[in-house]
This record gives sequence, structure tokens and C-alpha cells, in this order.
Amino acid sequence: QVLLEESGGGLVQPGGSLRLSCEASRTDLSFNFMAWYRQAPGKQREVVATITSDDNTNYADSVKGRSTVSRDNAKNTLYLQMNSLKPEDTAVYYCFGRRLSLGGAQEYWGQGTQVTVSS
Repeated sequence: QVLLEESGGGLVQPGGSLRLSCEASRTDLSFNFMAWYRQAPGKQREVVATITSDDNTNYADSVKGRSTVSRDNAKNTLYLQMNSLKPEDTAVYYCFGRRLSLGGAQEYWGQGTQVTVSS
């Protein structure tokens, strides 16, 4: 079993920056695929950014050019650097990880961290 724990959320003014982190409880199990999702009040959860084990990344159009997803495999930690934040970025941000093994795919979610962009 692996737990994912997000941190780094908070209240930030429009135009500000935040760096979210997602730390896995174990470093001996690696993820083939990791992602950040977000869910705003009254809306469905949506993908923000994804990264594979060989560091291929993809971004939602809404954050492209303003955000950078990265991972530290040694620490088994996922990051999301968000710049030029907008009020519409306000949401709970969730970390997601998928492991592939002979037994199939195991998927894990963090509990989420609140990001509020407001003046």
C-alpha cells in the first residue's frame, strides 16, 4: 500500500505562484504515471498535468505555459509549480499515481490540497 500526501496549497493573490508537492509514503515503489487533477466547487474533477516515468509531460490548455510538473524519483515526490495564478485556478488539487505490475494496474489518490486564488 502506498499513500500520497499533497502539500503546498493555500491562499494566494492573482498573479502569484505556488508549488504543490505530493510525497509518496514509500520510496521502494515507483509510479509509471503520475498526474495532478483539480476539482473546483460544483465542477467535475479535471486533469491539470501529467508526467510519465521517463518525464514526458502534458498539460491542460488552461494551465499550459503557466505550470510545470516534475518529479523526483529518488524521493518519490511529484511537484506542480504554478505561476501567474488566476481566480479560476481555485480548486482542490489532487495527486494521482498509477503503478503497473504483473498483477495489473494499481491507482492511488491523495487527499487533496486547497488552492485559493483571491485578492
